[in-house]
Amino acid sequence: MRKLLFLLFISSSCYSKAQVKPTTAKERLKLIDQRKSLNQQSKINETAFRNIGPSVMSGRVVDIDVNPTDATEFYIAYATGGLWHTVNNGISFVPVFDSVDIVTIGDIAINWNNREIWVGTGEVNSSRSSYAGLGIYKSTNNGKTWDWMGLPESHHIGKVQLHPTDPNTAWVAVLGHLYSANKERGVYKTVDGGKTWKQVLFVDENTGSVDLDINPINPNELYAALWFRTRRANNFEECGKTSGIYKSMDGGDNWELISTPTSGFPSGEGVGRIGLSLYPKNPTILYAVVDNNFKSATTISALSKDSSKYVLADFKLLSKEQFALLDDKKLNDFIKSPRTLIPTKYNAANLKEMVATDQLAPTAIYDFLFDANTALFETPIIGCELYRSDDAGKTWRKTNEYPINIYSTYGYYFGMAFVSPTNENKIILTGVDLMMSTDGGKTFKSINGPVVHSDHHFVWMDTHKDGHIINGNDGGVNMTYDNGKNWAKLNTPAVGQFYSVTVDMARPYNVYGGLQDNGTWFGPANNLESTRWYGTGDYAFKSIGGGDGMQVQVDWRDNKTVYSGYQFGNYNRQVLGATGSLRERSKSVQPSRELGQSALRFNWQSPILISRHNQDIFYFGSNKLHRSFNKGDSLVAMGGDLTTNPLQGDIPFGTLSTISESPLRFGLIYTGSDDGNIQVTKDGGYSWNLINRKLPKGLYVSRVVASAFKEGRVYAALNGYRNDYFAALIYKSEDYGATWKQVNTDLPMEPVNVIREDPTNENILYIGTDGGLYISLDGGLTSMMWSKGLPYSISVHDIAIQPRDNEIVLGTHGRSIYIAGLSGVQKAAQKK
Repeated sequence: MRKLLFLLFISSSCYSKAQVKPTTAKERLKLIDQRKSLNQQSKINETAFRNIGPSVMSGRVVDIDVNPTDATEFYIAYATGGLWHTVNNGISFVPVFDSVDIVTIGDIAINWNNREIWVGTGEVNSSRSSYAGLGIYKSTNNGKTWDWMGLPESHHIGKVQLHPTDPNTAWVAVLGHLYSANKERGVYKTVDGGKTWKQVLFVDENTGSVDLDINPINPNELYAALWFRTRRANNFEECGKTSGIYKSMDGGDNWELISTPTSGFPSGEGVGRIGLSLYPKNPTILYAVVDNNFKSATTISALSKDSSKYVLADFKLLSKEQFALLDDKKLNDFIKSPRTLIPTKYNAANLKEMVATDQLAPTAIYDFLFDANTALFETPIIGCELYRSDDAGKTWRKTNEYPINIYSTYGYYFGMAFVSPTNENKIILTGVDLMMSTDGGKTFKSINGPVVHSDHHFVWMDTHKDGHIINGNDGGVNMTYDNGKNWAKLNTPAVGQFYSVTVDMARPYNVYGGLQDNGTWFGPANNLESTRWYGTGDYAFKSIGGGDGMQVQVDWRDNKTVYSGYQFGNYNRQVLGATGSLRERSKSVQPSRELGQSALRFNWQSPILISRHNQDIFYFGSNKLHRSFNKGDSLVAMGGDLTTNPLQGDIPFGTLSTISESPLRFGLIYTGSDDGNIQVTKDGGYSWNLINRKLPKGLYVSRVVASAFKEGRVYAALNGYRNDYFAALIYKSEDYGATWKQVNTDLPMEPVNVIREDPTNENILYIGTDGGLYISLDGGLTSMMWSKGLPYSISVHDIAIQPRDNEIVLGTHGRSIYIAGLSGVQKAAQKK
């Protein structure tokens, strides 16, 4: 959302009325000793987890560093999957960052002369799944041990730039906090190998450095890209007048803005993320890609390129008279499209009548269908542009003759350019597509291939062999030796970014889950990852849906009826094994409404639930709770808005985030929302009570869990990630939420994502945080870490319990799925 609208409609302090402040670095760093203590005192680490994959879809790559003298050796940095090393050109990898206290990575840099590895933690791409780091880590023994080198308030690091000849000098582009303002951002420099740091470039509390580049011939000459961005739970400002390019001629001690209004480079409120790429053979040549958020000259109506049919934008600005002139056939074709979800009773004739008689507004179709997902693609901004300077940044000229169109409205997620080390006119841009130019940026063509995932973040080009490229994207790593004509997939690490997991009751049972930008998959719980499937082509895990995969529910009566979908509530029901395409074999179960009614709001990961009392009953959370008695064929809203109904920005807010029905009593249902509300109904949704009045206000309710042991018992987990507040907050009630007591108060500063009860022992709790898995054997009085078989730090986003096999299933955001038996934990609880 542009800043003008943000100022008119919303203030950054009132979006959720959260009563917390961002956690300080001093408080966060206590987690190092806390985690160590909870791990050492653990009584359940005799039982090890096993990883079951999957690996084929991989996860988001943020950086690649290749040995300049042996291109078969390189490192891959994943956003939340760690750092991996290969010495056989990607045939296999080993993890080398699994012993540290933080999982998320922003950038890596390797001094190949002395083999020092620098890791800047905290992804810079500023998405809703970009997690805060703890600063800089360094290893001198290929990751066997790591030293923490400071910058804990950095949170998100865009670039670690090493001096080409002095191993003690380095610069770091610090973007800073994602969900709050802070002064510790900009460019930092060290001259003693990271022991101490000096902030050498600072603009303001919301403008950080997202990229750096250096003249390899004269290392005193540096360039820094500064980016203004603010993100809150309900709104994202992705551009601002303080975004720009700075240059230093004295090793970073002093800087000058070179993207001035007279330089030829865009300036002003619409300038978003900038990526830099200097041509090493002639360092006066510098490319800069910019996410230009100024409004496009293209009109709304021009978005409809095919005159034979209507698109949504055609209905945005219509008057009553213009609506009456719409072509009936094209209008009927549009509203009957299965993607519109417009109720079937509407057609061109009755719609025109309703508009003519003022029963509906002429923009009713647009108002009905426009939502957050649509906004990603239909907001008319300029988007991706490439600029070139031939005089070391003094002047700039736009290179692209035609719109590049690889960002839509989320260029903040990409924003990088890569010039060939041997050809000044060969440039690759990362975006939804991967685009290459061989004429200095005048024209571009896609070099994506059929095995290459969309959403690209990094490119490496070989100095010694033209055409040899390694690409990192949301689907892992790809390699080509012919400029993209043919690609190989290098996805052996199991680094899937799961949002959710669930299980069925088949033998062996299957695990289902939704992943960041990699759809929904399921596979057998006894899977062992290997390359044997290369010989048969039959991979154990199967895809059952696209997009960003979200929550999954399975009907245990047949273990084939599955509810799943993608972001912002786009769920369907399908029967596994049925023939036809996904569209043909599935049915939408998203709640509908009438034209002209107030829009429903859907969370990025909208909650769904099958009632285990009667598995024909299906619950769906928007900003209301919807119930179906017929497997989602029709849904009814049970009551009104269960959120605080907050002011809206450009991110859906005031949405349900979790639903739980009591296993002991049908119709006893709890809901939690992203703006902090927790509600309970004891009569199936006909009446509701707000029960969070004495809990911290305005925090995301990541989980509410009705106990399977006592009817009045309920647990709630609050997550302050969207406030840069990292406390682990878990509450327990014995009286349906009338009163609450905080439990597991000894947990480290890691936001809580999930809590589950043990299937047989009411005193055992399983807790997943952004940093690991924790167990309580005493009902929440004390905690301990369960880490055997896991990376020391791992983001546990969801936990499922398979009661028949007595196993726990972890859905991790970055290391796929882990499973372990529960008997060891249960025995330890009995001894306690």
